[in-house]
Order: sequence, then C-alpha cells, then structure tokens
Amino acid sequence: MSTKSRNQARLKKHLKIRTKISGTATIPRISVHKSLQNFYAQLIDDTTGKTLCSSSTIKDKTYGGNIKAAQKVGKELGAQIKKLKIEKIVFDRSGYLYHGRVKAFADAVREEGIKF
Repeated sequence: MSTKSRNQARLKKHLKIRTKISGTATIPRISVHKSLQNFYAQLIDDTTGKTLCSSSTIKDKTYGGNIKAAQKVGKELGAQIKKLKIEKIVFDRSGYLYHGRVKAFADAVREEGIKF
C-alpha cells in the first residue's frame, strides 16, 4: 500500500477539476498556485492557450506567503481584469482547499467587481 504525498493528492484533484472547467475568450479561467514563499495567479484563455494577465508576490521583496500578500495579488489581478473589460471569470483553485490565502485572494478579486 503506497501513500500519496499531499502535493500528489492535490495534483490529482486539480486534474479532476480541470476536466470540468475551462476558460474561454469571454469567460477566462483564473488559475492560482501557492508555494511556501509566494502566491501566483494568472488569467487564462484555454481556447487559445494564452495567458491574458498575471500577478504574483515574487516581485515584492517582503514575505509573500501570507494572507495580506494574497489579498494584494487579488486586488492587482482584479484591476488588470477590469482593464481588459472582462466581468465574469471561472475560478480554478488548482486542488487547494478554499481556505486561507486562496479564499482571501478570491474575495479580493470579487471586491474589484469581477463575478465568479
């Protein structure tokens, strides 16, 4: 009996989620990734396979692995999405629990007026 690591289990969940959701030109997909030190998010059009915009905590020299940093990334990405004149998106949590940094990020994007 082999046990999976947490990341292997997350990746399996992510693949299952990706079979059900996909982004289009009118309703793109936001994909998130979190590491111990940083938080990354990008807006993707899956029909063409292109990233429309992205934001992360990697450009800041301060600690980016906390909830405040995820909220900041959410606000930045929400503003970029507004500039692209996109009002509705699909949220891909990449197998992470909807809790903590992921939830804070999603709430910050919603505050910018983007609908999920």
